[in-house]
Amino acid sequence: MLPLQGVRVIEFCEVASGPFCGMLLADFGADVIKVEKSDGGDALRQWPPLNHGDSENFASLNRNKRSIALDLKDPAQRDIARRLCLSADVVLENYRPGAMARNGLGYADLSPEKPSLVMASISAYGQEGPRANEGGFDVVIQAVGGIMSVTGEADSDPVKCGVPVSDFSAGLYAAFAIVTALRHAEATGQGAHLDIPMLGTTLAIAALQTSEYFGTGKSPRKLGSAHPRNAPYQAFRAQDGFFVLAAGNDKLWRSVCEMVALPELVGDSRFIDTTSRCTNQAALKHLLESVFRMRTSAHWIEQCAMRGIPCGPINDYATALADSQVAATELVQDLDLPNGARTKTVVSPLRFGETQFGVRRRPPALDEHRTEILSELP
Repeated sequence: MLPLQGVRVIEFCEVASGPFCGMLLADFGADVIKVEKSDGGDALRQWPPLNHGDSENFASLNRNKRSIALDLKDPAQRDIARRLCLSADVVLENYRPGAMARNGLGYADLSPEKPSLVMASISAYGQEGPRANEGGFDVVIQAVGGIMSVTGEADSDPVKCGVPVSDFSAGLYAAFAIVTALRHAEATGQGAHLDIPMLGTTLAIAALQTSEYFGTGKSPRKLGSAHPRNAPYQAFRAQDGFFVLAAGNDKLWRSVCEMVALPELVGDSRFIDTTSRCTNQAALKHLLESVFRMRTSAHWIEQCAMRGIPCGPINDYATALADSQVAATELVQDLDLPNGARTKTVVSPLRFGETQFGVRRRPPALDEHRTEILSELP
């Protein structure tokens, strides 16, 4: 029995943040019914790469779900949506504030009839406030929420984080909040309307950056791969490319000095402690790279590993997914697509004892489960 078995979730979501949240719940056993637009469904279905017509991106966020397509402008189909919501424990949506209420599906519309209902609303800026009605995709929230101000090299143009962290952090917060609210509803019989603002969750995961500002009055700056409070702790150039080394304390720093045969650096006043090494990390990087450039990155990774210094290559995704640890933990599994083609996906990295949360149901075709879902309604 999976942890969320018996929990029903109705998902009114598109693209990333909401579908990711829904998939997390589905992985843990929830029955997630994805309500899609009748004219094409979730927009992510059209995103390349396409595998014989099916989107790999869509598949990566919608396993273990069922699909029904509804036209909410049609009163009869809107009534089906309402009945679905009232049959559920959770309603999850990621539209602009007010969109669900305009269809009679807001929390205020549903909770009088089902007080235990949990509704989770993911939006760009939250359900209230001066910016509540503004839309915002991941790149916008990364910009507004400060992430782009600390991403990239010091003299570079603005760049976003390569992974859509604002979307996915909102999805993670939403899943956590939903499980918490379900526990509360089980104990009290009272549900809740959960407000998950992408701007807020983006600022929340930037705890080290916001605390730096609160403590100094100065906004953090871009440092490339370097760290504002640790050194050496970044990417370094070797003979054949880059590798990452993270000597996060004095003991590891002494090991680095031994490795590069520069014992005199241990007593150098510029590098005597972590704060000093951070202050002078440009000079430190120059000294270390003068040695690192003499040998390959594989050589230095091996030398670091022998001394217990955290290190690693800078992998592309092909290499990362082929890592022996990924294989040992069965993190990549086969996934069938609606059209019969086969691909692979990264499953939940979590385990409950010996239980792994893998693929139980392939991603659905649009409206695939209409008859089945409708037959379950009272």
